Formats: sequence, C-alpha cells, structure tokens
Amino acid sequence: MSTARHPYLQHDGPIAFAHRGGTSVAPENSLRAFQDAVDLGYQYVETDVHATSDGVLVAFHDDDLKRTCGEDLAIATSTWSRLSSARIDGTDPIPLMEDLLGSWPDLRINIDCKSEGALEPLVATIKRTNSIDRVCIGSFSDSRLQRIRDALGDKACTSMGPREVAKFVAATNIRTPFSLPPTVYAAQVPVKQAGLPIVTKRAVQLARKMGVAIHVWTIDDPLEIAQLLDLGVDGVMSDDTRALRDVFAARGFWP
Repeated sequence: MSTARHPYLQHDGPIAFAHRGGTSVAPENSLRAFQDAVDLGYQYVETDVHATSDGVLVAFHDDDLKRTCGEDLAIATSTWSRLSSARIDGTDPIPLMEDLLGSWPDLRINIDCKSEGALEPLVATIKRTNSIDRVCIGSFSDSRLQRIRDALGDKACTSMGPREVAKFVAATNIRTPFSLPPTVYAAQVPVKQAGLPIVTKRAVQLARKMGVAIHVWTIDDPLEIAQLLDLGVDGVMSDDTRALRDVFAARGFWP
C-alpha cells in the first residue's frame, strides 16, 4: 500500500481520463483522438498495448484488427511492417506506444498491458523513454502485472490486479483487512461487475483509508459522471471526452 502520492497522481482534484483518447472526433486509440483530447485540455489519457510478432509495441485495444480496421489479422502474429499499413476505421494508422509517449511529453498515460507479448516491450519502452513518473500500468492478468511491478521496481505506479480488486470489494462488504504491494496507487474499476456493486460510498472511504485512488471506467453519461464525483471518486474514464470535460468544468475541476 502506498503512503505518498506517486508523481503520476500529483493533480489537484479528480482526474478526467480520455479513454482510448476518446471517440468524439476520431477513431479510438488514434493519434488524432489523443491530439483532440490534449486540445480539449486533457492531462490524462488511457490506452492499451499489444506487441507485434517482431516485438513492436502498439497502442491498441483489441488483439486483432477485425473490429477497428476490418482486417482478419492478429497483432501477435503480424509484423509491424504489415500492421503499419492498416487503418483504424479506414482513416488512421495504428500508433506506436513510443509515438504516444513522445508526441506529448507532459501527458500522463494509463496503460493496460493486454498481452504476454507486450510485457517486455512495454517495460523496455518505459525505461528507454524515461516515462516511469507519468504512466500508470494495469492489467487483467495478476501474474503479468506482478512481473511488470518486479521489472519496473519501486518507482512504478500500478493499479490493482483482479485478485486485489476482489479483496478490495470483499473488504468493503465484510471489512476483511488486506495489504497491497507498495507500487499499487489506484483501484481502477467499473461501477459494477457481474451485477455486484463495486463503486460505493464504503469503497471510496476504504480507498481513502488505504491511501489509494479510485478511478472508474468507462462512463459516458453526464448524470452518472456527476453522481460519481458526488460520491468522491478520484477519477473517471470516458469515451465521450466532451461530456466528461463539461461535467468537470461545471464543478470547477477543469484546467
């Protein structure tokens, strides 16, 4: 459990995250989407990473190109040379993670490590670009997340893995004490999982007590965004970057 704020979380008020860069004016996970978020005033964005067969790290959510590019190609078995010609929604190239880090040196990025193959390239990219203070790493794989923590060391900022989230939810209901690794600074969770409420007043209180932030994904409804802010959450991720900005601005939280 962390007792001090990581540089990644040094921000006044709750954090607005542009989920996959947002989908308001450009395809998800495209450099145009991220640029639009930056132009709107976002200081935090969220993305995912996969690695190509030749070890190139891309900012992309799915493990294949069917949904977003209309091509029957798996990222893990394709070379970067082949993927570089693909277009998201027929218009935008797939960005490299290093391009995302390099294009906006002050932008803070939440990264979901989606695959085993992406683990080593992700660690190498963070080290090579000296980006450890401006990224937070999450994963839906506990073992993958632990290996990332081990590889990046004590300076890393990570979110809870699935087992840790399960313990966190249990602790909010039956007050079972548990501990977290020192690099865990956030619980990044949906409002509900399989019908079970996760983001509750008690959960927010427990997160405060444990010294971790609670970030909620993925919320596009302005009313729900406002309700979560009223509950006291520390951040909201949304695809609708304009709706999220407007709610935050109305509360006086926009930069």
